[in-house]
Amino acid sequence: MKGLFDFKEVANYFFRKKDPNRKTSFNLRAMHTINKISMLMFLMAIVYFIIKHW
Repeated sequence: MKGLFDFKEVANYFFRKKDPNRKTSFNLRAMHTINKISMLMFLMAIVYFIIKHW
């Protein structure tokens, strides 16, 4: 049960440093942006439901 609420991986995804050796393209940046937006929306929905049912 403790591992279910471990958001360390999510935090690392949002605040990691860019690798200067990795080649980036528009498609890759767009994919990461969409992933970040969807994770934020999901986390906001979880907080909303917790507050609503508190």
